[in-house]
Amino acid sequence: MLMIGTNNTGGTNNAGTATAAEIAEGIGAVVLELRTHFPDAKILLLAVFPRGLPGDSVRGKIGEINRIIAKLDDQRHIFYLDIGAKFIDERGYFLPDAFRPDNLHPLAKGYDIWGAAVKDKLAELMK
Repeated sequence: MLMIGTNNTGGTNNAGTATAAEIAEGIGAVVLELRTHFPDAKILLLAVFPRGLPGDSVRGKIGEINRIIAKLDDQRHIFYLDIGAKFIDERGYFLPDAFRPDNLHPLAKGYDIWGAAVKDKLAELMK
């Protein structure tokens, strides 16, 4: 399971200097490196999790990154999964007690949500 990219987006009020395309390219490079060293592995590539608050520019950047990296899914070795919606309510705010006040780092409840969201797919890929 690979979940990377959020640190390259900057912060909630500063979308960072790397573009979504550059961040997606970096994620693709890591996936390629994994494929090179572990050619028979199945990689569960997670979408970059939401961060910040609704309306923060970083949310748009993350959406763009995820649209790009979703194309890496080949259903043979790379399996893309976006579980970001499981962490937020219908208004786009993080669920209570799921993330730290920085809206970036999960708390125990966030990790429970994460685990439940990937459990079945991981079990399927491990067969």
